[in-house]
Amino acid sequence: MLYIVPTPVGNLEDMTFRAITVLKSCDVILSEDTRTSGVLLKHFLIDRPLWAFHAFNEHRALTNIIDHLRQGKNIALISDAGTPGISDPGFLLVRACVNDGIKVSCLPGATAFVPALVSSGMTTDKFYFEGFLPHKKGRQTRLKYLATLDVTIILYESPHRLIKCLEEIKEYLGDNRMVCVAREISKKYEEFNTLPVGDSILYYKNHPPKGEIVIVVEGQKNTKANKKQDDDRV
Repeated sequence: MLYIVPTPVGNLEDMTFRAITVLKSCDVILSEDTRTSGVLLKHFLIDRPLWAFHAFNEHRALTNIIDHLRQGKNIALISDAGTPGISDPGFLLVRACVNDGIKVSCLPGATAFVPALVSSGMTTDKFYFEGFLPHKKGRQTRLKYLATLDVTIILYESPHRLIKCLEEIKEYLGDNRMVCVAREISKKYEEFNTLPVGDSILYYKNHPPKGEIVIVVEGQKNTKANKKQDDDRV
């Protein structure tokens, strides 16, 4: 069986008991970065073979991994942080297993966008997960599409590209959009900062961000959606 095992996005105490048990029992653990995962496994006293599996080798590694699964091996896939397959390698392997009749079990656990969404104060009944925008080709097309959505939008972004991304949100989605910049989720300096996008730009120009970032963006018609959700609660 292939196990998809979420790992903490910040605080190591977010690791589940089941995740530890599965990792200790598997024959092989596939890791996005063996150095990063090595720290996690050492912390939980997990001593299993660790193979690199990332965006640059996943096509080459597939055949060997599928062969081991066919032989009856149990293999676990982890990423540097969060749930594998969510803006991380994993989809190709899961698809290959499904097509080959190999069982796949995804454990519930940590993922960055859920706490960002829930803590943003924006509507949660419907949302659109975009993940990372293209760096170049197709970026404007995606932003123009996002501008039409009437549901809450979730983006992933790196700290050194945050200002550029916020400026593009202002340009394509309007300067009256509310955004929540969530960073360092579940870590010591966790921050959820909900502001109009223009104010958010000024804030982060004066407070250069660090850590992994999730941006939650108000949808085009979220004012109505907010009222409806509030009415439903009443």
